[in-house]
Amino acid sequence: MLLEFHNAAVEPLWENLNLTLDRGEFLAVLGPNGVGKSTLLNAVLGRRQLSHGTVRANGRIGFIPQQRMFPEHLPIRARDLVSLAVEHRPFHRVDQLRVDELLAKVGASGIAKLRVSNLSGGQQQLIRQAQALANEPELLLCDEPLLSLDVHMQQQAVKLLAEQCRQGTGVVVVTHGINPVLDYVDRLLYITPHGHVLGSVEEVMNSKTLSELYRTPVSVTRLNGKIVVA
Repeated sequence: MLLEFHNAAVEPLWENLNLTLDRGEFLAVLGPNGVGKSTLLNAVLGRRQLSHGTVRANGRIGFIPQQRMFPEHLPIRARDLVSLAVEHRPFHRVDQLRVDELLAKVGASGIAKLRVSNLSGGQQQLIRQAQALANEPELLLCDEPLLSLDVHMQQQAVKLLAEQCRQGTGVVVVTHGINPVLDYVDRLLYITPHGHVLGSVEEVMNSKTLSELYRTPVSVTRLNGKIVVA
């Protein structure tokens, strides 16, 4: 078991959360703004204290944070940031082949020599992906990793996460929409101001369940392979 929440709460956002994540499992965390989705990841990382209950994470953790632009005049190249993530030990030579491998894996080889301050938001997200994979994580936490990415780049990012799962990494993705990860996700945790529910896509993304969660009528339909919530 890579991750476990037991009777966990960060009040007043959410409480009574019981959740386990195994190797190779893909979990999506959904819900409106302000319900504590990012807080959940921060609790795993030890950046946010629980009100009560426990959270336990095992193994190496990789983290893709929400997209924030690097400082405008930061004088560092994209590959340098990845190099820092690959090797933290002082006086130890960085494995540049490993850096090149990571950049290629996320589709960022072509921007490796550019200053990060000159990159678009989507390009900067690719660098954060490479950084998150640098320590070969067993648990990968992703906070809105598809923001600022065009449709093609979103698809590539999701395929990358799915490949990590196939290699045995447990993946937790905070996202506003289920459709980009619909074909790969194993379970959903849907959080609202009135509570949360954990289950498969079919168990969660239906009119009855979401209407009960939001305490108001919600319509969930499938159209051309996509889920539409209204």
